[in-house]
Amino acid sequence: MFTRSAKLAFSLPYAHSLKEKRRVARGLIDKARSKFNASIAEVDTQDLHQTLTVGVAVVSGNGAHAQIMLDEIVRCLENTSEAELTSVWFDCN
Repeated sequence: MFTRSAKLAFSLPYAHSLKEKRRVARGLIDKARSKFNASIAEVDTQDLHQTLTVGVAVVSGNGAHAQIMLDEIVRCLENTSEAELTSVWFDCN
């Protein structure tokens, strides 16, 4: 069993309240969960309304497949119009 994880930070320049941030976060998280069978959640910066940090984890029987899945999820979330991906940290396990 192989696991791969990443932490993604997004800038939300147009979010002027935590309510707007939650709407964008929910959309990103739901999009990733429905398209990929992955675990994703907001993991940091909960009280900053213009910064969103999410953690993504995938499990597979093949390490290369797990990394490919994680790369696809990052690419998918990178192409959103409501948030700008500013950094990605991959867990090297």
